[in-house]
Amino acid sequence: MTTAKTTLAAATLALTALAGTANADNSDTVQVFYDLLSNPGSAEHVAAFKAATSENWESIGDYSGKNKTRDAFVGQMGGFAQLMPDLDWAVQDMHVAGDFVTVRSRATATPAGPLFGVDGQGRGFDILTIDIHQLEDGKIVRTWHVEDWAGALQQLSGQ
Repeated sequence: MTTAKTTLAAATLALTALAGTANADNSDTVQVFYDLLSNPGSAEHVAAFKAATSENWESIGDYSGKNKTRDAFVGQMGGFAQLMPDLDWAVQDMHVAGDFVTVRSRATATPAGPLFGVDGQGRGFDILTIDIHQLEDGKIVRTWHVEDWAGALQQLSGQ
């Protein structure tokens, strides 16, 4: 009986270690997404993002009902680099559950011009964001996201 318990304990520890390794890999892969958001004009970060995502990756959450492709997202990041050169997207918490990674983060920036039609006149914003990333075969295939852009516009307008 003692041998069976020892074998069971060893197997449990081995599986726990393997699960921890897989989760670490998923969190490292997802971190690449936030590295791009914080460095939207960097060719190096764009290349890392493309390596971490599937060719058919899609961004879901712009409320239009149309999902954004990987190429469209990379193009948007180029625009963000021009508009918000100090953009910082800091991960505050990351929860890994198998092939899904949920991230709570804060985005801060001081836009160099109008953001969504609001001229902040040198003011910045600090907003909460929530994302859920789905991975398959070690690559991000889909990202659902919600950002508090209404809060950003309120901060930029001085309200």
